[in-house]
Amino acid sequence: MPFLFLSLISCETSTPPLKTVRQPDATLSYDLAILNGMVYDGTGAEAIEASVLIASDTIAFIGKVDPSALKIRQTIDATNKIVCPGFIDPHAHGDPLDGATTFQNFLSMGVTTIALGQDGSSPINSSEKSLQNYFTQLEGLQSRINIAMMAGHGSLRAQAGVPEGRAANASERQRMADILDINITSGCFGLTSGLEYVPGLYADSMEMVNLATIVGENDAVMMSHMRSEDDQEVLSSITELGWCNPFCRTHISHLKVVYAEGVDRANQIFEHIKKQSAKGQAMTAEVYPYNASYTGIGIVFPSWAKTPSDFASAKKDRNAELRDFLRNKVMQRNGPGATLFGTGPFAGSTLEEVATKSGKDFVDILMEMGPFGASGAFFVMNEGVQDIFITHPEVAICSDGSPTMRHPRGHGSFARIIEKYVVAENQLPLAQAIYKMSGLPASILRLSGRGLLKEGYFADVLVFDPNQVRENATWKDPFQLATGIEHLIVNGTRQRSSDRLESDYSGRILYSE
Repeated sequence: MPFLFLSLISCETSTPPLKTVRQPDATLSYDLAILNGMVYDGTGAEAIEASVLIASDTIAFIGKVDPSALKIRQTIDATNKIVCPGFIDPHAHGDPLDGATTFQNFLSMGVTTIALGQDGSSPINSSEKSLQNYFTQLEGLQSRINIAMMAGHGSLRAQAGVPEGRAANASERQRMADILDINITSGCFGLTSGLEYVPGLYADSMEMVNLATIVGENDAVMMSHMRSEDDQEVLSSITELGWCNPFCRTHISHLKVVYAEGVDRANQIFEHIKKQSAKGQAMTAEVYPYNASYTGIGIVFPSWAKTPSDFASAKKDRNAELRDFLRNKVMQRNGPGATLFGTGPFAGSTLEEVATKSGKDFVDILMEMGPFGASGAFFVMNEGVQDIFITHPEVAICSDGSPTMRHPRGHGSFARIIEKYVVAENQLPLAQAIYKMSGLPASILRLSGRGLLKEGYFADVLVFDPNQVRENATWKDPFQLATGIEHLIVNGTRQRSSDRLESDYSGRILYSE
């Protein structure tokens, strides 16, 4: 169990019996054979030299084979190559119904499954009663990637008619619970929250615990962008999430601590997570491998000026207080040079550059923009602290990216883990890195039959040479595709080969069980 794992090793003195070498069924036909690779199964175990036989969408056999004795439609020579499960991104963004979106950014990194509906926002409008209709629309899609959906807490509030500015009352909590139950039984893998954003910031603990009971009853997971990721507030935010632990599995989205420093601080965070896990079920987490976040500029505005109406009132009645807050907040977050706009008229420039070019104070720029004026990257995390989170054996890897986000994490995260942390810096053993990108996120989301190379599991498989994997995305050009994943197979069908898309579409909409 993550963060509470105990290793029990038994010692046997008797001589084990001789094992007969297993052979594949020669009476069957196999659609694809991946021959003679170094096979990592996604559990964290070391590789074995073996071949993987795929029949239709399923892994039919893993072991030594004589291909000349079998009926095989296609083969891949994986000699001296890594063969492992397709990577699973437990925190991704994008709209599958956008006809221009192929999610190629994820595929190029080796991602075969993405979880959408993050940070409290589901792709649904308030007139819909649940996500059932959305699932129907998704079923008509041609997709190259597997898609798992989450139900968003903020979207539930809108559907239940909870007004902004306050916590839900008893009847509204019941309506939210009823809608959530429908969403999860329709196929969602859990609930996400964005408690640092409107409208999630208005929720109280009673509202979240009430929803946690529904999540737990369905054996789903509550994934939270917590109340605050600032150093002085992160422990209380983890504690708040822990209040839901007696009722359901809880999970920290994109683990980070803004302007924290030191190895000791990172270890304190993990100790606190262990304490919360002791209250009920294990609290898990994921992290992306960059030291800059990406979100709306509203992150630097106070809670009393985050909506258009509140901002207008604050600008009129609390102008000096608002200006002081913005100045102090930005300076706490490493100053205006640490904010890089990703959208709007200033995309590609820092707040400091915009202020200098315009001859204005950076606070004036923010006052003119307001909390919804743009999104951007915020260079606010300490590299040493984040590296400890990134390399922790029980913290999953995510991108928190999308096809259009102006941040290299959307196109580079999983490739960066291999290129930087495994190959260049040797901070992560390859077996562990693969586990953090496949078996671990699959267990967090409870994805049935995925995340491992195991007979009977769905054939989501990668073939690559770690020394050839490149991130490529940069801050200047964050939309460059990663390279080096030689073959990417989704449900038994190749979707990418030698960095080129194949003609078939084999991705699926996944449903919770």
